[in-house]
Amino acid sequence: MNRRNFLGSVAGITGYSLAIKAPQSLSANPDALPETDLEIANRIKDLGVSTTDATIALEPNMQVVELEADLLVAGGGMAGISAAIAAARGGSKVVLIQDRSRLGGNASSEIKMHPLGMGSYHRLRDCGIIEEICLENAYQNEQNVWEIWDFILYDKVIREPNIRLLLDTTVFKAEVEGRTITQVMTRCDRTETLYKIKSQYYLDSTGDSRLGLEAGAEMMVGREGSAKYGEDLADYDELGTTQGSSILFTSREHSRPMAFEPPSWSRLITADDLKHRRLGPETWNYGYWWIELGGVYDTIKDNERLRFELLAIVMGTWDYIKNSGQFPEAANWALDSIGMIPGKRDSRRIQGDFLFTQHHVQGKWEEMPDGVATGGWSLDDHPAKGFNAPDRRPAQQIRVEVPYNIPFGSMIAKDFDNLFMAGRNISASHVAFTSTRVMKTCAVIGQAVGTAVNICRQQSISPRELRNQKIGTLQQELLKQGQLIFNIKNEDPLDHARRASIKATGTVQDSKPEAVIDGITHDKRDELIHRWVANTAGEGASLELSWDKPVKVSKVMLYHDTGLSRLLTMSPNKRVISRTIYGPQPETCRNYRILGIRADGSEVELTSIFNNYQRLRQHSFDSVEIKALKVRFEASNSEDGTFGLYEIRAYS
Repeated sequence: MNRRNFLGSVAGITGYSLAIKAPQSLSANPDALPETDLEIANRIKDLGVSTTDATIALEPNMQVVELEADLLVAGGGMAGISAAIAAARGGSKVVLIQDRSRLGGNASSEIKMHPLGMGSYHRLRDCGIIEEICLENAYQNEQNVWEIWDFILYDKVIREPNIRLLLDTTVFKAEVEGRTITQVMTRCDRTETLYKIKSQYYLDSTGDSRLGLEAGAEMMVGREGSAKYGEDLADYDELGTTQGSSILFTSREHSRPMAFEPPSWSRLITADDLKHRRLGPETWNYGYWWIELGGVYDTIKDNERLRFELLAIVMGTWDYIKNSGQFPEAANWALDSIGMIPGKRDSRRIQGDFLFTQHHVQGKWEEMPDGVATGGWSLDDHPAKGFNAPDRRPAQQIRVEVPYNIPFGSMIAKDFDNLFMAGRNISASHVAFTSTRVMKTCAVIGQAVGTAVNICRQQSISPRELRNQKIGTLQQELLKQGQLIFNIKNEDPLDHARRASIKATGTVQDSKPEAVIDGITHDKRDELIHRWVANTAGEGASLELSWDKPVKVSKVMLYHDTGLSRLLTMSPNKRVISRTIYGPQPETCRNYRILGIRADGSEVELTSIFNNYQRLRQHSFDSVEIKALKVRFEASNSEDGTFGLYEIRAYS
């Protein structure tokens, strides 16, 4: 039976066509039904017209814009933002596509999930571009307003001249020749525009792997079970199920009683629903991540159903808080915001050249030579039924004892020569994914991919050649950008500082000035091994590098101490706020001058910095031949004048 006969028979029996009431004229005369998009496309294809042109023919009211780039980044969450910025700063022309009106993904004000990473467990923050963004937010957004965080993300992207940002734009088609993606089509209905984008490389950081799906990449979805990869945590829930999505809310206390009447469709919540879910005044300001559903559904295609059910639970939970009589102290509390977009944890992952598993998270990562990003969040799995499993705890969180590296091979799609992944869709087993999925970890993965694109483009090599033959080049460039990679240190032969003699004044806490050229830019908790600590009080502090023979220098890079052992993120959560300093970090030097000492002993000021609050500062100036380089540290962001410095580099 062909489609029209089928529709005609359905209409004749039920009066409905595809569950929608059809006009009588159409239901009585199925031949009068208009052609579907698919039928039109097939007819045009039979005429020898390309599928791209067929798509355009179906959209007569859309203007068509053709773009070319070195890298197309699909997805503007923390992974996509970091990748786009890294690639753009390295000289690549980037098109960044985001299907919402704001950047940040789950970290945006639309969802309000605070970006976290390995620092939550290991007192060591994720570094690189994500650290730069968080430091900027701490300084520019001391008021801790989520919409300002949104704007800071936007500003970071817009400031890069090599990035073309397309908001409210969705990938819907990819064209492939063999193992190469040749073109991607996207649409922005707000501007009635179809974009035909040709790029040398493509990055899927959509979370749901939409670009990979359109290209035909091999996908993984849900739990595999312990028999698949020998992971003892893989049987936490039924095969094929996923983690769910959450809707968050915020609330605050007022000076008078605030009434709340739930809508008629809210769910009735009782104490039995909450026996494993804490519900106290200390948590009312920030919505509950455990209001979660979707693991037994399709978190993509059932999103509308999940939105409704999650909102019903949010309303029912707040009704229980306000009106059950169990919390009289809630009388003056009222809701501030309610998310309307489910924050998604789990959907498709793309099969890559390498599969990252629980075994690697728990120690075998040290056997992988291609580590380019760091992680350390717990192995954090959630019941597939989420809130509908009240007898189960809302999460199983297995602490990762040692933070780890994530391999570059898990970021390369195995079916393609020019498709990368970054974010929660990297090539990982479901168990490993439960640790790598958090947003700061996604961000450092994104920076690794964006940097890799620059090297591939500049050296005319493929991603696999980079992984197999020149992974050290990528690792060294990431370290230079301020990113951390465990067991890898600065070995850049162009860095003059590595060959310098060091002396300093103002040293405190038994630190050693030589630490600034040992090649490692982080310390473990409570250690003082890889940084120099000094004090600007009294006679002040200075650091001097000298060489046996004069060197030409035109660039100096300083890696400041920014208090990596504490949390630093955007969040309304009181517990997170209590562990965060909003404003310049006190360990950071605020004012300093960089001087060059010529062979005749004369000094020349190369640059002066005031009001610094960033970790990585790069200072470029006209090339000068010097026998020594001196940095005079004049003021710190701390009250007592103490500051720290992890590394200094000098380049011709």
